Amino acid sequence: MRRNILILLFLLIISFSVYMLNVRYEDINLIKIVNTLFAITAIHFIKLVFEKIILTKVKESKTRYSFKKASGFLSFILFLIILLAIWVEHPQSLAVGYGVFAAGVSIALQDLLKNIAGGMIIFITRIYRVGDRIEIDSKYGDVIDISVLYTTLMEIRQWVAGDQPTGRLTVVPNGYVLAGSIQNYTKDYSFIWDEITIPLTYDSDWRKASDEIRKLVAEKTKPTVERAEKEMSKVGDKYYYIHKGIEPEIFLSITDNWINFNIRYITDARERRLVHNSLNQMILEMVENSKEYKIANESSDINITSVPEFKIKEK
Repeated sequence: MRRNILILLFLLIISFSVYMLNVRYEDINLIKIVNTLFAITAIHFIKLVFEKIILTKVKESKTRYSFKKASGFLSFILFLIILLAIWVEHPQSLAVGYGVFAAGVSIALQDLLKNIAGGMIIFITRIYRVGDRIEIDSKYGDVIDISVLYTTLMEIRQWVAGDQPTGRLTVVPNGYVLAGSIQNYTKDYSFIWDEITIPLTYDSDWRKASDEIRKLVAEKTKPTVERAEKEMSKVGDKYYYIHKGIEPEIFLSITDNWINFNIRYITDARERRLVHNSLNQMILEMVENSKEYKIANESSDINITSVPEFKIKEK
């Protein structure tokens, strides 16, 4: 806040100095400069007052951040409009020159303009917001900042297993939203499906194992399923979505060596690895305490049917 006040004082001093210079040496360009400086000062002052009034009533950090970004973007647009009104007296006479100039600028600064256009699309359409977990340009992460030109992610995955942060900040140009695809893991619906695969031997009681594992997973994920059901009902109001059950399921697949139990369940997008780890531990404990089924491995298929006779002769 102190920094913003110092900026405001600096703008006032510069504006007043140029105004006094214009009083002594009257010039049309000096008048335009004075008006531009006063416009910048007024917009900055209004922005500070407006943010002070609103932000004192908003306690949630994400809402405060979104409001500050929106006010900064609107201030920039307002300044551009006022700047054109001050410096361009007859816009119609500049049509041809402006067209040639705009064509040259668009070629020279096409990446910059693409990023600005992408930033406006993100702001207007809300493809993703701060706090969303997304995949963009093959980069995974949580959105921590959206500027006019770039989106900053707290990176996840890469060399870290699971959906956990690496500690790196990834900066992606906003222009990518114009041509690339974006996967949003938390927009409108913050849950995803995950699977655990457990191999059991053929001599296991697979029916009992299936029932007990399903019951265990259902009990563990019950609170998540209830919250996901509420969010899914809202998704159906916004999108064409055929609602299906989200209770845990187990799908069996037969291999040459064992029976695969593919356990499918729903979890919060940001808790996938934690839930995955917890369920693995609980299933392992269940298998260890049971004598009716066991986990298969490569060596479990090797059965020794007979041992050849051998004699030990003493010297």
